Amino acid sequence: MPISALPSPYGIGTLGKAAYEFADFLHAAGQRCWQMLPLGPTSYGDSPYQSFSSFAGNPYFIDLEMLMEEGLLTKQEVSSVAWGTDPRYVDYGKIYEGRFTLLARAKKRGWDRDRTEVEKFLGENSHWLPDYALFMACKRHFGMKAWTEWEDADIRMRKSEAVLEKYRKLLQEDVELFIYLQFLFFRQWTDLRDYVHKKGIQIIGDLPIYVALDSADVWAEPDFFQLDEDYVPTVVSGVPPDYFSEDGQLWGNPLYRWDRMEQDGFGWWIRRIDGVGKLYDVIRIDHFRGFDTYWEIPYGEKTAKGGHWVKGPGMRLVGMLNGWFPQLEFIAEDLGTPTPSVQQLLEDSGWPGMKVLEFAFDPGESSSYLPHKYREHCVCYTGTHDNSPLALWREEADPAEIAFAARYLGLHDAEGFHWGVIRGGMSSVARLFVAQMQDYLGLGAGHRTNTPGVLGGNWTWRMLPSEADDALAERIRMMTGMYGRM
Repeated sequence: MPISALPSPYGIGTLGKAAYEFADFLHAAGQRCWQMLPLGPTSYGDSPYQSFSSFAGNPYFIDLEMLMEEGLLTKQEVSSVAWGTDPRYVDYGKIYEGRFTLLARAKKRGWDRDRTEVEKFLGENSHWLPDYALFMACKRHFGMKAWTEWEDADIRMRKSEAVLEKYRKLLQEDVELFIYLQFLFFRQWTDLRDYVHKKGIQIIGDLPIYVALDSADVWAEPDFFQLDEDYVPTVVSGVPPDYFSEDGQLWGNPLYRWDRMEQDGFGWWIRRIDGVGKLYDVIRIDHFRGFDTYWEIPYGEKTAKGGHWVKGPGMRLVGMLNGWFPQLEFIAEDLGTPTPSVQQLLEDSGWPGMKVLEFAFDPGESSSYLPHKYREHCVCYTGTHDNSPLALWREEADPAEIAFAARYLGLHDAEGFHWGVIRGGMSSVARLFVAQMQDYLGLGAGHRTNTPGVLGGNWTWRMLPSEADDALAERIRMMTGMYGRM
């Protein structure tokens, strides 16, 4: 359940009241984990997997009602903004137009009041926050262009500390704004996370394996990425043609210079995992197979077809992460064709892999995603954010798949198709079972979180205020208890 998908009168889910109510719902439903999408600030396309920073929180998630309670905003100011007309979907255009004007007002009222706390927060996050705040201030100064297109080559290429200091002074107001917004985000996040923990619930966060080219991460440390002398990528990320797309997926992220990262003791990754480890209890590593081998596509290609596989860092990186972060748990997103080397890396890592029920029921082959083939050390999903909700999958999938699923799971109409599939996952031996909220709600067409390879219309779905009710919590709790998952 993404934060963005929580109900809110202000256009998008936030860290406010509805988040606390959802934690109460999970507790009432007997759940022990809440998995969410990445929390970073989103860029063009609104994807949480293309963020301006690996460390920053999304200012959209700062709860406005909490700011009103603090006296940083007024009810009139907040209600005067148009947030969109459909509570089911986020209107990112409206959010972008109205949010930052309000947040800038909050900063003007709170900066001096909170100065001591802000300075402490800045000191605790000095390894990323100054660069991020300056990066965002410069983006505004240059009309929100990608940093690779900034007209001043000196700041674009960070020629000297004197250049950075020049822009810090020139853009002081915006630099302070983006520092303060992170202060607000993390204060609200910490309070919410503590509340979730008091309910006996762990937070599972998603970590994209790659970072966006237009990010403070790449701008601040370009030597760790495969860029030319003008800081243009030489190769980019993606995956070859697969179940989702006949052209493959051209993600376009810059690829790492693994040799330089290893020479640095993988310090960049240590800092990154340390950052997200302050947000989450469990980290799902998206595209885990990229640690073994990754798909390298020449920059400028129109599809992912022209790429090739390149060897990744493997256990040299994974073993280091296990050693540095014994307090964290990891989940490996190991979906796709299970090559022997990926299977070996998963085994050596000690991390649980993923099993997706929507991939299990091809009648022509015996899939490893069928529950009777699971080992306990795995995580079972109905589907991920990239899959159709179960009710829609039932309509879209090959009828032979659905017929096989019905036979295998013993589905019957009185139970409801989606509940039968959920039962199949709940009753498996998988250590953890996760379902999309849309699946518990039985929602179908129009309720996908994301359609891979399709631009526009993604990441907009929201739950309505009345949907996570007591009756649903009781039904989930009953099934959770029946299969010993309380």
